[in-house]
Amino acid sequence: MANQYFVKQVYTTFNFFIENPEKHHIFNVMRARNGERLELVFSDGKIALAEVVNAEKAEFKVIKEINRNNELPIEVTIAVGFPKGDKLDFITEKATELGASAIWGAPFEWSVVKWNQEKLLKREQKLAKIAQGAAEQSKRNLIPEIKLFEKFTEFFEKLHDFDKVIVAYEESAKLGELSKFIQVVDQRPTKIIVIFGPEGGISPQEVNSFKDNGAELVGLGSRILRAETAPLYALSAISALLELNK
Repeated sequence: MANQYFVKQVYTTFNFFIENPEKHHIFNVMRARNGERLELVFSDGKIALAEVVNAEKAEFKVIKEINRNNELPIEVTIAVGFPKGDKLDFITEKATELGASAIWGAPFEWSVVKWNQEKLLKREQKLAKIAQGAAEQSKRNLIPEIKLFEKFTEFFEKLHDFDKVIVAYEESAKLGELSKFIQVVDQRPTKIIVIFGPEGGISPQEVNSFKDNGAELVGLGSRILRAETAPLYALSAISALLELNK
């Protein structure tokens, strides 16, 4: 099976050349050679099987266009309160493989981690590379958007852009709420965001703010999930409900 790569090139039936950093990765890291065939995802979203014409010049020709859609039926943004350590790296990689359209992070009240704008930019760049690698490996049609917010209020203002806002809330699970998540997903809203707290959870003040703005508080089963596990559970459940349960 041909490896897949994303390139900053509009689809064309003529021979074309790619530039760095894709050029460096394909030819210097992965060592593609003349005659080798790769799957390329172009900047306009089209996918094609392409053959290396000249490895030294990074020249390709398209063999055939590929009609494939590996995206979830709805757009799902995963938003997490900044977790400790490298957990956000793990969440980004696995959420990308599971079909997230975007992965956001924000400083919640009980987040231990606090980053300034400079550190946020560096983390965004690192996470974008992780997302691209995971998207290529899982043969996604797109690379998820990566966005880290410096302030909780900036994140909160963006919630109006979604058809449904879902908050995975531990207290809802403790009270035995087990059906609302399925009910919301079954409605097939076009664009949803699922919000998860950091290790310490979501504060009562934050919960009230979400509720006052129409968010649905949902449980994700009776077991207590770690901050890095809950987003993957939710994405897997969405896939099972909308893709496997046809």
